[in-house]
Amino acid sequence: MRSQYDLRAQFPSKPTWLLPSVSFPPTLATKTGRSLAPLQCGILSNSCSTDDGKRSFRDWVEVVGEAVSTAFPIWVALGCLLGLIKPSSFNWVTPNLTILGITLTMLGMGMTLTFNDLRGVGYAQGITCWLCSSVLVMPLSGYAVSKLLNLPSYYAAGLILVGCCPGGTASNIVTYIARGNVALSVLMTAASTLSAVIMTPFLTAKLAGQYVAVDAAGLLFSTLQVVLLPVLAGAFLNQYFQGLVKFVSPLMPPIAVGTVAVLCGNAIAQSSSAILMSGKQVVLAAALLHASGFFFGYILSRILGIDVSSSRTISIEVGMQNSVLGVVLASQHFGNPLTAVPCAVSSVCHSILGSALAGIWRQSVPTQKQD
Repeated sequence: MRSQYDLRAQFPSKPTWLLPSVSFPPTLATKTGRSLAPLQCGILSNSCSTDDGKRSFRDWVEVVGEAVSTAFPIWVALGCLLGLIKPSSFNWVTPNLTILGITLTMLGMGMTLTFNDLRGVGYAQGITCWLCSSVLVMPLSGYAVSKLLNLPSYYAAGLILVGCCPGGTASNIVTYIARGNVALSVLMTAASTLSAVIMTPFLTAKLAGQYVAVDAAGLLFSTLQVVLLPVLAGAFLNQYFQGLVKFVSPLMPPIAVGTVAVLCGNAIAQSSSAILMSGKQVVLAAALLHASGFFFGYILSRILGIDVSSSRTISIEVGMQNSVLGVVLASQHFGNPLTAVPCAVSSVCHSILGSALAGIWRQSVPTQKQD
């Protein structure tokens, strides 16, 4: 069956870019003549209304889902704020619910892909630069910032864990807003998610092992359980059960955003008193980590001669991590609950920094898109 993304095809040198409404996570743009198909909550859609111009119930669900997704930094910030001022609000969050939430989120991302897309990882430009930046810049930045600020061992381990996590699906939205290469963004997110099965446990054990004991085997198993299997399952459903995917895809955006907000708020709630005492240090550390990712991701891309649009994409993909995965792994495999705090704070920091950067970049259209 042909992939809806057709990743093996080369991207046109001078495409005509349509501006679809934002979806979460947006799908990989596909070549349809001379334009790129609209991005609609993991499925291709040419219209959000019926023939008579009236919106159906499904259309309204998609509209609400997109609105919720676009405001994801606000929901995450509110979740963290609630966890800080009223920790008891998250007493209902159990480990099983945590696993279920992140699994559904990764399943939703998988449903925007097909097996052809996963096989096409090596065919997109900029992958090598992005991979080097992700593997080197973020983990080493987490380690360097921990040393620079002399963070306690539990915060240092959590910050390094964030740096070793794969890119998050929120980066796809930010890339779209920033007039970046959305197709490349989704491909990179998929590639980083798959590589995280090996790289996240390995890099975390190497860099954070001197701070706390790291269960590399446990990290590997959990990453396999909550990342690889759901993504492969989602790709399988999208490849062979497109009717089912089309039916459930409008529900995935609010589920994903709600999961991020709840898990981050819960991580803050578990250590609210300690955060109030040393919160500024954690916020500064997380901000420095993600700022370095945005900066070096863009600079290295431009040095290597990659076009502006793709350089913006690489910058965003390097700077924005799957912090929720970090929260889950920290909660399960590190004895001190404070280890998950930098992961939760990270989600707010990279959402705000990424959104601000996207707003700035959106004001200037890359040269190849002006032509």
